[in-house]
Amino acid sequence: MKFLFRIYNYYISEDKHFARRLSSLIGFVPASLGIFKLAFSHKSTISEKAYAITNNERLEYLGDAVLGTIVAEYLFKKYPNGNEGFLTKMRSKIVKRKSLNKIGDRMGLDVLLSEYNNTRLSRSMLGNAVEALVGAIYLESGYRGTKRFVIKKILRNYVNVHELENFDDNYKSQLLEWCQKNGQSVSYKLLARYKFEKRDRFKVAVLVNGKKMATADDFNKKSAEQTASEKAMLALGILNENEENGEDD
Repeated sequence: MKFLFRIYNYYISEDKHFARRLSSLIGFVPASLGIFKLAFSHKSTISEKAYAITNNERLEYLGDAVLGTIVAEYLFKKYPNGNEGFLTKMRSKIVKRKSLNKIGDRMGLDVLLSEYNNTRLSRSMLGNAVEALVGAIYLESGYRGTKRFVIKKILRNYVNVHELENFDDNYKSQLLEWCQKNGQSVSYKLLARYKFEKRDRFKVAVLVNGKKMATADDFNKKSAEQTASEKAMLALGILNENEENGEDD
């Protein structure tokens, strides 16, 4: 039955152009196009309706869990001698918000997001869409099909696992170490705490010798401090753009 729906979606459906674009993106034509449209619908676009599921938040929740499991299994098999700490750090580097935003950008998800949302696109919407897309594929194809997509379409195309092995993304720790070596002091200041998309968001500043070097916003205070530290390291010339991205290009 799914086969017939896929043929219909590709050749006859009024959404056939969407089906064909999805096919080139994920490697197959979905039988349930509606769930994939939902994957690219951000809540900021939809007017609130009681009990209506009209955005990708639930798919994002599901995709986050499935993606984390697939990446964990992939790393477990790839590094048979890797300890728990190493595997946890590697998984975090791959599935953290900044990495997913970057993957979403490289996948060209901004085009689909622009088509299904009438709001200004933010960087975080790209990472959210990656997770929601994984959630949609899981509902369509189950764990094995999703695992195949994540490994072949995401990990092999957009993640250099070997470079990540030696890539240190703990910028707060690196900045502290640099300051200690150079006789500098480093501190963090909470500048604001406000509501954004119904969630608490934190704006922090990092100060070196009392001078504000950078600021950053995030839904998590520690994450904001990490991003501010990264910006400060770039400003101080400790870190260049290639090192910051963990890549050569």
